[in-house]
Amino acid sequence: MTEELFREDAYLKSCTAKVLAAGPEGVVLDRTVFYPTGGGQPGDAGIMKTAAGEAVIADTVKGEGGILHVLEDSAALPGVGDEVEVSLDWDRRYRHMRTHTALHILCAVVDGGVTGGQIGALKGRLDFNIPGERPEKDALTAQLNEVIAGDHPVSISWITDDELQANPDLVRTMSVKPPMGSGKVRMIRIGEDVDFQPCGGTHVRSTAEIGTVRVGKIENKGKQNRRINITLVE
Repeated sequence: MTEELFREDAYLKSCTAKVLAAGPEGVVLDRTVFYPTGGGQPGDAGIMKTAAGEAVIADTVKGEGGILHVLEDSAALPGVGDEVEVSLDWDRRYRHMRTHTALHILCAVVDGGVTGGQIGALKGRLDFNIPGERPEKDALTAQLNEVIAGDHPVSISWITDDELQANPDLVRTMSVKPPMGSGKVRMIRIGEDVDFQPCGGTHVRSTAEIGTVRVGKIENKGKQNRRINITLVE
C-alpha cells in the first residue's frame, strides 16, 4: 500500500518514491504527496520524473493496490522498482486546500446536517438538510469572513474508532460515514471551538490563508435540502 505523506503534511510539494506497480490504469508508488479523489476533493495533478523523462500525472485515484497516479495516454510507464520523483501542480492543490477549509467553516456556522458537497479550485458547495427558512446570503458571507479573519489554526489529530462511535455528533455528513476499521480516525480541528470533525482531505494551516469568501447561490434541492455555493475571492 502507498504511504500517504499528505495526511500528516499537506504542504509537501514533491517526493521521491519507488514504483510498486505500473499499468494503463495508473502507477502505484510506495509513498506519495498526491491526494486521490475522495470526500468531495478532486485528485491531484502534476509531474512524474522517471529515467525516461517527465510524464504528466493527469489525475490521482484510489486503487486496490494503493494510490494510482494516472498518467497521460502518451506517457511511457516506469518499471517496477524504479525510483521516480513526483511533484504537485501546487497552485491547483493549494486552491483546493483553501476551499476545503472554507467549507469546514461553512459547515460549522450553518445549522444542519450535510447531505453532499464538492470542492473545487476557489469554488465549492455544501448541501444541507435545513428545515424551514434558508440562510440569508449576505449575513452568511459576513459570518464566514469574520471567522476566517480570526486567523484560527487548523490542526490534525486522531481518535479511535470507539471514540467516534461514542461521539456520533462529530460526524456532520449524513450520506457518507468517515472511514473506520483501521482503529483510528483522522480529525481536523479549526481553532479552539470553531470546528472539529472527521476528514481525510488536505487543509491550510490557518483560516487567514483562505482569504475573502463570497456566498453565491443558495438553492433549494428538495423539500429540506439547501445547496450553498461559495467562491474564494482572488
